[in-house]
Amino acid sequence: MLTVKGGMAEHAMPPRVVAAEHAAGEAGFNKSCVLEVGRLLGLAAAAKPHGVIAESGTGSGVGTAWLHSGLGAGAHLVTVERDEALARRAAGVFADDDRVGVLTGDWRLLERHAPFDVFFCDGGGKRDDPEGVVELLAPGGLLILDDFTPSPHWPPRFGGEVDELRLFYLTHPVLNATEVLTTPTSSAVVASRRLSPGRS
Repeated sequence: MLTVKGGMAEHAMPPRVVAAEHAAGEAGFNKSCVLEVGRLLGLAAAAKPHGVIAESGTGSGVGTAWLHSGLGAGAHLVTVERDEALARRAAGVFADDDRVGVLTGDWRLLERHAPFDVFFCDGGGKRDDPEGVVELLAPGGLLILDDFTPSPHWPPRFGGEVDELRLFYLTHPVLNATEVLTTPTSSAVVASRRLSPGRS
């Protein structure tokens, strides 16, 4: 029997995504990125075939696996997870690929590997140091932040209040940014760092 996930046959899923989702299930971890965000991550990584790709908040490696699905032969992927047990599970998924490094600890461990051509900020930094997140991007680098709630208003609102975090990324002077629907009830901010202050 063919298992269908998100409208796609499971056999069409990248094998490492399947392995990482299995690891998440074993760990009881239920905060992995959704299929729609995953495909966006694979596309972003594929757009930078020789790039340095980063992720904050590895979990069991599902988002990492989606980034890996678009990883070029000359690219490198580094991801960080503060939960040691989850980091070990994720590292196991990529143990045979030396293009991938799984770090254990605070998200600032990523700083030594910056600047990044793609940065999926799904953990530390997104809320506690957004300016620091932007600073880790290379010129032309892509930033992806998920788990927002769509808002028909401008400025965007959440819980009846202006969503200052989302507004920060969408209006940052060195970013070209937009918000895209990932599901009917969730959205992601996708941004590119400007090549120079006067150019877009």
